[in-house]
This record gives sequence, C-alpha cells and structure tokens, in this order.
Amino acid sequence: MSTWELLAELPVEIESCTLEGLSAKVSSDFERLSTVIHLHGKDEEGMGEDVTYDAPDHEILQAAGPPPELKGSWTMASFCEQVAKLDLFPELPQREVSRRYRVWAYESAALDLALRQAGTTLHQALGRTPEPVRFVVSLRLGEPPIMEPLRRRLDLYPWLNFKLDPTSSWSQPLIEELKATGAVESVDFKAYYTGSIVDQPADPVLYRRVVEAFPDAWIEDPALTIETEPVLALHRERFSWDAPIHSIEDIQSLLYPPRMVNIKPSRLGGLRNLLDAFDFCAQQGIGNYGGGQFELGVGRGQIQYLASLFHADAPNDVAPTGFNLPEPAPGLPSSPLAPTASDTGFRWG
Repeated sequence: MSTWELLAELPVEIESCTLEGLSAKVSSDFERLSTVIHLHGKDEEGMGEDVTYDAPDHEILQAAGPPPELKGSWTMASFCEQVAKLDLFPELPQREVSRRYRVWAYESAALDLALRQAGTTLHQALGRTPEPVRFVVSLRLGEPPIMEPLRRRLDLYPWLNFKLDPTSSWSQPLIEELKATGAVESVDFKAYYTGSIVDQPADPVLYRRVVEAFPDAWIEDPALTIETEPVLALHRERFSWDAPIHSIEDIQSLLYPPRMVNIKPSRLGGLRNLLDAFDFCAQQGIGNYGGGQFELGVGRGQIQYLASLFHADAPNDVAPTGFNLPEPAPGLPSSPLAPTASDTGFRWG
C-alpha cells in the first residue's frame, strides 16, 4: 500500500469549524499572521494552520468564517475531494500559491480530528516510529548584513546550525566570519522569489564566494543562468530545491537529478500530494528535509512530527518558533528534538 492509502479510508465526522487568528513579530522583520483551523466532531477537536503569507488573506478569511460545506461524515479521501471542490478564499488571494497553503490547513486539521476520533496517532496509523528530529535555524542577517543575529543565537545555543540566506551585500570579511563559526549547514539563494522581501537576483560573484567558503553546505534554490552555471558546475551534488517544488512532476522536471529536496507540506498543498511525494523520493533515493513557513501555532509541531517520521536526521528547517523571534529567549529545546507525539491525533507535544 502507498502511504496515502494507509490514511485514505479513515472516517472523520465534522460538526463545526471555528477559526483562530495568531500574530507575531518574527526575525525577517515583518508581522506574521496565521489562522488556526479548528474542526469539531464527536467531542474531539482537530487543528491545522493556514500559513498564507499575506495579512489581508487572513483578515478576510477570519471575517467571513469557514465554508459550511465542510460539515458531514467523510473519509479522509472524500473530505480531501470535497476541499478540492471548494473555493476556500472569500476573495481572490494575494498570490496563487496561497490556495495550496489553505488546502493543507483544512486537510491537516481533518487528519488530526480523524486520528483523534479513531483513538490513534499518525505514526501508529502509518506503522512508523518517531525519531529525534535534527533541526537548523533559518536566518537572514539584515541589510546591511551583520553577524549580530547569528551571534545572539550562538551565544545562547553554541550547538546551533543554520540555514542562511546570502545576499549580494555579503562582504568577503563577513563570509569569513560566518565560515569560522562552523555552523552553516545550508545556504538558500532564493532565486525563485519575485516581488517579495527576500528576492535575491542571480549573482555569480556572490555564488562563487559562498559555495567556496562553505564546501559542505547544501545549496538551495540557486539561479541557473549562463553566468552562474560555470560557477556552480562542480557543486551540483550539493543542490537542493525548495520554492519550485509543488509536486512530484516538479521534482522530475529539475534540470539535474536532485540528491535532496526541501518538502514543505503546505507548498505541496494536500495530504495525498505530500505523502505521494515522500513515497516517490524514497523510491528514487532522493533525500528530504523539512521546511517551515513561520508557523505560529499547531502547524510547527505538525511539520516537526512529519520530519520525525520521514527525514529525522536531516538539516530540517523546523526549529522551534522561539529561535525565529527577534530576540530568542534562553531555555529553548535543543537539537535533536525528542519525539513528543500526542497520545492521539496529528499533534507534536
């Protein structure tokens, strides 16, 4: 059986749905909004988190409320089919990919509820054992870039490793300081973002400096252009891919067969798409690591839970949320995270 088939016939009874808005100032210098989906049925509650990035999309959803067509008796398969038929945005989303994020929010909430109603957990339903989750902290160094954001975290947590977003303003002295920490596990060139606060155009000078300074780091989402290809040609085994990956077809269409892809559940857009992608990567010998979307609520634990089942010993960008706040506090969990799945459901801790 495929991994999806192990869950497809789980029954779920939905009697009502409520929405909860969350917000926090995060380290990328913007106020993060998210919406927690609460599904209720048979005296149980299932939760998922909508990680759509644009604040107006959350404000409109919370004002309009959830679609009434979610109520009823379903299997996970028929619920997911129903969600696919619905327009989950009362108004057009700010960006099209947000539709995938919202589908994941409702489907993950339904999975949590179905498992709780069945009195079981995700790992029991899949016949897997949760493993300790190794994580890295995703970080930008500001403009102009400085070592201080990284130093603040290493002063408190000297064992931390990082996934950093290099920018063209990185100087060679800064790169040498970063190299000296020995804490850089992956670099994200953000080549597939446009119109966002993290855009980074192809820059062969930056690419050469970074890939040579960090010879063991994964190279995520580089731009492959006539200028950058010669710089990157000897480093293709270190390529990993994130923003372009929405489906198995996207993995298959990559210019070079990947050794690693960053699987973000929300970006895959649905439970079946996600589980089929995990199965495909396992069959093809492609590694995975998890990626976060600045989750503020239950969504963070859910991606940590998935990491514990499918790619625990990888540079997972699923650090506890406290590491991404502007001023991390003492006492945050260490890596690897001990397995803390709840007694029932799709919950971590």
